[in-house]
Amino acid sequence: MKVNVLGGGPAGLYAALLLKKTHPSWEIAVAERNPAGATYGWGVVFSDQTLSAFREADYRTFTDITESFVTWEAIDVFVRGELARCEGHRFAGLARRRLLAILQRRCADLGVEVRFETEVASLDELRQADLLIAADGVNSKTRAAYADQFRPSVSEGSTRYIWFGTERVLDSFTFIFRENEHGLFTVHAYPFDGRTSTFIV
Repeated sequence: MKVNVLGGGPAGLYAALLLKKTHPSWEIAVAERNPAGATYGWGVVFSDQTLSAFREADYRTFTDITESFVTWEAIDVFVRGELARCEGHRFAGLARRRLLAILQRRCADLGVEVRFETEVASLDELRQADLLIAADGVNSKTRAAYADQFRPSVSEGSTRYIWFGTERVLDSFTFIFRENEHGLFTVHAYPFDGRTSTFIV
């Protein structure tokens, strides 16, 4: 069985390694257009339920992730200058770059071929496989090529956002709501590696 995966983000890499772990004789390759160390975004958050699924699916990956993450249990919400804190939740944060490195190494250990800096101009380049997994993101070439079958619906909203990283280390999921003459501003922020936090406005 030959499998091609388009997209070397967390979803594509994890799908590839789980298939290879279950079917060691399969030929599995991942095509990723970016270099090995490139990523867009700062941190990734996992809930307890997600971590439990990781533990059951591939214990090696799970242990590598849990040795690298930071945890917290509080959600802080700031509205009109007032703070409301809700505790008792368990979340874990990890740098996206670290997550990709863990998954890339596990793919290599299992024998998955990951081809970086590989731009796939047409899906025809990947058709010589029994299965194609499309993990090529929001601007998916696969979804566009099969629009008649998938029938995607895309609409542009009016909200703008920017994804920052900050050296201010938070100890909670932090949501901030502030309104002024320019409109409503919201912040969604969280820690992920003990030194940095994601700060989305």
